[in-house]
Amino acid sequence: VEEAAFQLQQIFRIDISIALNILGIESMRAGHYRIAYTCFKLAADRGYSKAQFNVGLCYEHGRGTEKDLEKAAFYYCHAARSCHPMAQYRYARYLLCHRPENEWDRHQKAVTFLEQAAMAGITEAQAYLGVFYMRGLQPKEKRGLKYLLLAAKNGDAQSRYHVGVCYEKGLGVQQNLAEAMRHYRQSAAAGNRNARERLR
Repeated sequence: VEEAAFQLQQIFRIDISIALNILGIESMRAGHYRIAYTCFKLAADRGYSKAQFNVGLCYEHGRGTEKDLEKAAFYYCHAARSCHPMAQYRYARYLLCHRPENEWDRHQKAVTFLEQAAMAGITEAQAYLGVFYMRGLQPKEKRGLKYLLLAAKNGDAQSRYHVGVCYEKGLGVQQNLAEAMRHYRQSAAAGNRNARERLR
């Protein structure tokens, strides 16, 4: 009986969190940012990762509450630990952009979260990692190209352009100008100015 009661409590807790998060989303769409933030916060404090991510967005953009990047990172971190892919991406970006240079652990944690988000299909994480690996102090060109190709396949025109550069210059792949042209054309067709310039 105790086990059944515990399970019912868990289901109730999760259901309330889902309902609060949905109410928050609907309030946000209607322009009621303060109400949305309150709903997200109630669900987030119950441990619901989607709501934690939404609270992070509220703090990052100053919607329904004051803008506060540290608080945004706090909520992104909690959601990221629960395997929320977009939270993993945003928290990793925070760690990389706001970390002291000597904190190697934070750097490694950021890269791990980025890779998890990229493997979960987050195009932004794939594109970020592709450029990150290409431009690092010790470039890992093959790994960078792998992520750029994933992002390009997901429709990211800028990543498609970068893949063209890789083929043109032989970065992480054997130089192939015909393949470079193909990627530039696809990127240009999607509206990328750099690709149009490169084609010329």
